[in-house]
Amino acid sequence: MVAPSSSRNRADAVPHTAGPAPSGRTATALIAVLGALTAVAPLATDMYVPGFPALGEAFGASSSAVQLTMTAFLAGLVVGQLVIGPLSDGLGRRRLLIGGAAGFVLFSLACAAAPNIAVLTGARLLQGVAGAAGMVLARAVLTDRFHGPELPSYFAVLSQVVGVAPVAAPVLGGAVLSVSTWRTVFVVLAVLGVLLLLAVVRAVPESLPPERRHGGGLAGTFRAMGALLADRTFMGYVLVVALVSAALFAYISGSSFVFENLHGVSSTTYSLIFATNAVAMLAGGASFARLAGRGVRLNAMLSAGVGIALLGALAQVLLVVTAGETLAGTWITLFVTAGGIGLVFPSAMSIGQAVGRTAPGAASALLGGLQFLFGALASPLVGVFGEDGSRPMAVIMLVALGAAGLALVGLARPWEGRGEPTETV
Repeated sequence: MVAPSSSRNRADAVPHTAGPAPSGRTATALIAVLGALTAVAPLATDMYVPGFPALGEAFGASSSAVQLTMTAFLAGLVVGQLVIGPLSDGLGRRRLLIGGAAGFVLFSLACAAAPNIAVLTGARLLQGVAGAAGMVLARAVLTDRFHGPELPSYFAVLSQVVGVAPVAAPVLGGAVLSVSTWRTVFVVLAVLGVLLLLAVVRAVPESLPPERRHGGGLAGTFRAMGALLADRTFMGYVLVVALVSAALFAYISGSSFVFENLHGVSSTTYSLIFATNAVAMLAGGASFARLAGRGVRLNAMLSAGVGIALLGALAQVLLVVTAGETLAGTWITLFVTAGGIGLVFPSAMSIGQAVGRTAPGAASALLGGLQFLFGALASPLVGVFGEDGSRPMAVIMLVALGAAGLALVGLARPWEGRGEPTETV
């Protein structure tokens, strides 16, 4: 596959920067804070899940009402990214980051003090909106401040954070619940929010100077987002991220039933299986960072990641159909799929942000917002289509990954080489 040399592709490869990229300790501190900002929303998503039974009992609420508090948070996370990202292209990043961190503290405390399930649900919605600021603006700041071959490695860090945080969250929540109540989980999140607020004030300067901001107020800001929506290639990469996320969320929502109820493993063994597959995702992200540093094309790695994930999902379906339900077969095929997914996310995010470099906040909003929207839509599908085997989870994952492959080939067209980094700025 030969990289194109047209002027359009050359321009796509180089995101505009606000000035010299930070280096040394300054860069390390900035990446650490951006990683923490990226982690806080996934942590808040399900850190309180081990406390669901106690929460429902405390409020006399049904399990569906308790589950709605998580759905509300995910809705806030999607809406927040789609609004805050484009706004930051006109208003700058720092003020919105500070406001988001402060809001996260406030609404986490509101969750902790909620007198009933309705108030908790509303507070969770607003907590999601505030938490979205960190996720969407972390990617935008990276695009503002870094360029060239080092940028993909930083996106790999953020992608790995997103992969690890949901796995670590229930464990951390369980540790808190072992010594206190579900309300304390939200107090802990509020404390994390305070630390993030202080870190943003200290280590994250404004990355988008006034001369590079979009004019025309809100209308101009969202016109820039409309231009991205009309960009076939950009939306191809967005759909790849969103559809692969749908497969991942189907796995997350269905895997506990498959392994614990169907295959009869203990909760401890399931945690081990889940952690092993998370390691596969981390390995995929680490491989991406290493290969990107050696000059391997991002589009080639993205194509490989989608192919590996799709192969794993296809093997899982074929094994269920031909050999029946087997613990080893399910685990191995999910491990392969997870490894491919770990390669997809940093590749697609890096390319998507580069292609959408004229409006990094809007690009980040679409990449992150649709990622969680498709994930939230896919999560309940496993239960809807039945829980009498692993086939529903496997088929949903295969369909989502197959659609991702079609979006990659039909819309993104990786052979065109858009979004590849270069040494020059």
